[in-house]
Amino acid sequence: MNKRRQRTAAALMSVTLAAGLIAGCSKGEAPPAVQPSDSGGAPKEVNYPEKLTYWAGMGNAGSVLKSFNEMGAYKEMEKITGTKVEFQHPPSGQEADQFNLMLASGKLPDIIEYNWASVAKGPDNAIKEKRIIRLNELIEEHAPNLTKILNEHPEWKKLITTDEGNIYVFPFIRGHEELLTFHGPVIRKDWLDKVNLPVPKTIDDWEKALTAFRDQDPNGNGQKDEIPFLLTMGDINVGHAFIGAWGITTEFYQDNGTVKYGPIQPEYKEFLTLMNRWYKEGLIDKDYATTDSKLKDAKMTGDQLGSIVTYNGSGIGRYTSLMKDSKPDFTLIGTTYPVLKEGDKALGQMDFPFRGDGGAISATAKNPEELVKWMDFRYGEQGHMLFNFGVEGESYVMENGYPKYTDLIMNNPDKLPITQAMAKYFVASWSGPIIQDVRYQEQYLSLDVQKEAIKNWMDADHSKLLPPITRTADESSRYSSIMNDINTYKTEMIDKFIMGAEPLDRFDDFVNTLKGMGIEEAIKIQQAALERFNQR
Repeated sequence: MNKRRQRTAAALMSVTLAAGLIAGCSKGEAPPAVQPSDSGGAPKEVNYPEKLTYWAGMGNAGSVLKSFNEMGAYKEMEKITGTKVEFQHPPSGQEADQFNLMLASGKLPDIIEYNWASVAKGPDNAIKEKRIIRLNELIEEHAPNLTKILNEHPEWKKLITTDEGNIYVFPFIRGHEELLTFHGPVIRKDWLDKVNLPVPKTIDDWEKALTAFRDQDPNGNGQKDEIPFLLTMGDINVGHAFIGAWGITTEFYQDNGTVKYGPIQPEYKEFLTLMNRWYKEGLIDKDYATTDSKLKDAKMTGDQLGSIVTYNGSGIGRYTSLMKDSKPDFTLIGTTYPVLKEGDKALGQMDFPFRGDGGAISATAKNPEELVKWMDFRYGEQGHMLFNFGVEGESYVMENGYPKYTDLIMNNPDKLPITQAMAKYFVASWSGPIIQDVRYQEQYLSLDVQKEAIKNWMDADHSKLLPPITRTADESSRYSSIMNDINTYKTEMIDKFIMGAEPLDRFDDFVNTLKGMGIEEAIKIQQAALERFNQR
């Protein structure tokens, strides 16, 4: 912060603190942020860094901005803090490779935004190897906004603290339970109406619906070109749809505190048997294994596809928007997770508030105290509004105390999709060191069918999901060595089982091979990590 700004901050803020930070300041009028006085008197000035370097993937902004320097929130933050930021952005799709190259080079920027829980050997080791620094004491001393939030939400503090007691990032936290569920089974309601069937609830209901889609020409073109269900194991991995009917997942899960691995359970064979039969009977897209996102889009917008497992925004919302002119009766709905018996609850998708994403401070940074103060700005009222809603008067306006997005976001004059219009102003639609605000989603998911989808997808069993556990450095090395080979083999074999290239009576051989590859050791590693997590 420059000298003149420092001299005027206290006088200006003594008048405007309450109104300015609570109501949100208009463009060009936002005063410098301050910390409360320890003695309860005039607020203290905040010394932000003059400049810093910041590495981050661009997320949803990659298609509309060249740099975060062009984003509305960051431009306003620079006006408020006086800090000049040099952003470093890896090419889209190359984030992991570029991150590893950066660490290997030893030339680290001041702040690195990444999923640090996914880093080889884990965040505790990154601190020991002096890649990044432990933040606990710095946050307590210099980050009053985040400190207040963590004190009010000890469950969040537990998630962002490692087994060794380290806080390693300024976290991205989903701040409401409705932000945790965003993925699930989706079906064409207009097709159901045409074949005179109700919304399916059980696996048997789904089979009847998919069979009718195959046989009764719901797209009305006189050709048998309907694809009843496009299965992708990636989508099923995210949300556990269909496999969750058996109370297991395709990965690790817990059962009353005991870690298990889905693909070696007897129920997994039952799931594969169903998928294999549906594939043989033409209920599953015969080309599912080679269908990428563009082909999936073409099949949906070509009025061929009856059901998928997908996201609420980029799935239901996007396809509804794409089809509204060419096929006005097109209706996608999110169903409850399929169960074996009506009245049961399947295992479904739910994220945890924190998954390891956030901004870490590198061990080579020369001014960590100032960097902590700069990062903490995002967790105060001004920063929260900027990074969830953008610039007041441009991307949102306050109506009866509610931040309402303007037509610049909701009906963009350049025809940008909502997600891209948002990305020009703020980061709430993907990630970043912020508390994500549920009011962002209330408007982003603007369709009634999207709101209903959340309710249906939340109506599931989440008790078996593993929290974001962390492994020690030694465990991480061994675990990665085991699972890299297992994941390759598992994916190959699952496709073979579903397509019939491998007979299902060889499922026991598949399980024995996984055991020979070390899956039981990997389970023990996960079990130890879960027990440490539970003891935090």
